[in-house]
Amino acid sequence: MKKILLVLLALLSFNAFSAVNINTATQAELETLEGVGPVKAQAIIDYRKKNGGFKNIDELEKVDGIGAVTLANVRKDVTLSGKTTVAA
Repeated sequence: MKKILLVLLALLSFNAFSAVNINTATQAELETLEGVGPVKAQAIIDYRKKNGGFKNIDELEKVDGIGAVTLANVRKDVTLSGKTTVAA
């Protein structure tokens, strides 16, 4: 039981510190997001090049291929500032 609690705590701690800055992330970093493959990652990059940085997370829905479901899946893992930190 103790091992299970330690594993759960480690997983929760890791997720708390994992974030992708959608204003600076590379294509590879964006592809680590759930439901974001090469095409959506490139669409995010193209959108921010054309429109400047994202001002809020909900603006992701304006990106071609990103809908409400994808936004809900990535919301906990994205940020607008700070350094991108993803799992190796």
